[in-house]
Amino acid sequence: MEPRSRKLPGADGLSIHLLEWSDQGVPLLLLHGFGNEAHIWDDFAPVVAPYYRTIAIDLRGHGDSAQDPERRYDYQSHVRDLEAITAELEIDRLVLIGHSFGGRVSTLFADRHPQRMAGLVLVDAGPDLDARGVSRISTDVQRSVDLSFASLAECENALAHAYPAAQPAAIERMARHGMRKRQDGRYERKTDPAFHAARGKLTAAAAEALEKKTTKELWDALARIPCPTLVVRGAASDVLDPDTAERMAEEALPNARLAVVPHAGHSVMTDNPEGFSEAVSKFALGDD
Repeated sequence: MEPRSRKLPGADGLSIHLLEWSDQGVPLLLLHGFGNEAHIWDDFAPVVAPYYRTIAIDLRGHGDSAQDPERRYDYQSHVRDLEAITAELEIDRLVLIGHSFGGRVSTLFADRHPQRMAGLVLVDAGPDLDARGVSRISTDVQRSVDLSFASLAECENALAHAYPAAQPAAIERMARHGMRKRQDGRYERKTDPAFHAARGKLTAAAAEALEKKTTKELWDALARIPCPTLVVRGAASDVLDPDTAERMAEEALPNARLAVVPHAGHSVMTDNPEGFSEAVSKFALGDD
């Protein structure tokens, strides 16, 4: 099943790219995490496409969406993009599935529009982040910002180190769709380097204060989301720790449950595609 590629106006005059697998049923929108793009969902989307209007979005500054010259890459700017896209598509009620950064965006959107939410899936995303994963991702990003590669094979080798548990097919897709060929023939990541650079310029104290503020906002938001919600955690995740995941599902969210996917780290959908699809299908399709 091949998705339809489209570009729609987001917020701030930016063009947002999306993939649409189907156009019938309740809309189900997929939001990837930092550094990824819409094809990260290629294994999962066909599973739900027969039942939902399935759409995966490239966040601004990622994939084939526009980069923001004003560097507006905060969570609320992505929420505004989502509002603009759903308005353009005439989508009122929807299901959101968000991974990592996209999960935080999904949380804030659901809090702002609770009456529009038919369901929510938060994939290895939460208000509190494990310091181990934050450090690992930050180090990987710093190393890769100025990197370029002579071939897609070199890209795949680098991605395999960053995603050690990911399936080979997922690594190949990440290289093919997440890299662009420059005029000199070398390949570089499509993700706007400014996405990370903006936070990199903050002092340690300012970055800590910002994350503390965001954490509180997210915990408060979860308590106000009434729709059925699934919290998905990779069993080996170093980003969403077990205590946080359990607190989200059992205490914070009014109507939630937790699914732990075995043989998967933070990038659950690429590490164990079958396990991820099974866990989310039981929730989204009512296949208990």
